[in-house]
Amino acid sequence: MTSAPARPLWRGRTLALLGIALFAFSLRSAVASLSPVLDHIQDDFDVPAAIVGAIGAAPPVCFALFGLLTPRLERRLGLERLTVVALVVVSAGLIARGLSTDAVMLAVSTAVIFAGVGVGNVLLPPLVKKYFPDRIGLVTTLYSMTMAFSTFLPPLFAVPVADAADWRTSLSMWAIFSVLAILPWVALLIRERGGDAVVVEEANAQLFGRLWRLPLAWAITVTFLVSSAVAYTSFAWLPPLLIDTAGVAPAEAGALLSLFAFMGLPASLTVPALASRRRALPVLFAIAVAAGLVSIGGLLWAPAAAPVLWVVLLGIPPLYFPLALALIGLRARTHETAVALSGFVQSIGYAIVAALPFGVGVVHDLTGAWTIPLVALAVFIVASIPAGVRLAKPGTVEDEWEQRNARPW
Repeated sequence: MTSAPARPLWRGRTLALLGIALFAFSLRSAVASLSPVLDHIQDDFDVPAAIVGAIGAAPPVCFALFGLLTPRLERRLGLERLTVVALVVVSAGLIARGLSTDAVMLAVSTAVIFAGVGVGNVLLPPLVKKYFPDRIGLVTTLYSMTMAFSTFLPPLFAVPVADAADWRTSLSMWAIFSVLAILPWVALLIRERGGDAVVVEEANAQLFGRLWRLPLAWAITVTFLVSSAVAYTSFAWLPPLLIDTAGVAPAEAGALLSLFAFMGLPASLTVPALASRRRALPVLFAIAVAAGLVSIGGLLWAPAAAPVLWVVLLGIPPLYFPLALALIGLRARTHETAVALSGFVQSIGYAIVAALPFGVGVVHDLTGAWTIPLVALAVFIVASIPAGVRLAKPGTVEDEWEQRNARPW
């Protein structure tokens, strides 16, 4: 696996760097801005529990669906054009959601937002691969941090803005960032027409299908899946689990969930830069597995002894998320392969994760306990060990295909 010679980060790439950062911010702020103001919305019109549940389940479903569709769309439109389309869709959905007059419009506009976000999730790693092949770790760190901050900010500002103005303003204001994110990509498209484009390879419609037979692609997928499984299950069920097993108050349980989310920030700062260092990968996997299993053991056998420690440790396995994003770029030779690999990883990962929060709720209702869900989460974490062993070996998915098939990628 070779890397392009490093050049100054900003030289000729300022628009791309700005576009990637704003794009990343728009993806998470769009998702995290609704739930804090649901009670304000309920004052204007009824939002049935079924609609709230559907909205809660929509993100991984949309992300999985558009993870499959995005590589095909990218082959038709190209990275930059599809990025603009995704941002226009997100912006329109955010504005429409702020103008909602009933629960159906609220749900439909939210689904539109998640469709655009699902496309954006897949596009970010190949955008980094295309414009920053020499700085994949650094730029992945930048946009991972941006995503982490944009997950924190909406819950902090949503309710104060809704109280000061109204919930419509609180929801719609995040469209400012997605509209701003469109501008750098439009400028890059104009520059491309002027002949100053980044030269890229022609898309190959067979790339996505080839990934099904490559252990390296599955190793990255498992890494992404484990991160998402821990994160989505925790966001859905960690507070009631802590209330039931550790005896914490609801307010404390909410604060502990925020602590869990905060653990993603140091991972976003450090992990992408380490992803290119082959010797660092086994260490990262060992830390994630050990922390996750100790946390689950604590929650199973001594939940009230140290709930803060168990939550901090449970927040460590999601370091797999920025690691998987960085590996998508690092383990592909070209941005076209990165598009296919990103779609493969995220569509499969989110398709499985979409069922987990619902499944955890069903099992808990049937058993009245949290033992089976926690054991299942431990199984997911253990499953990442073989993935870590495979990822510790050098090479790209193209290399693996050529070695296994004795013909060019």
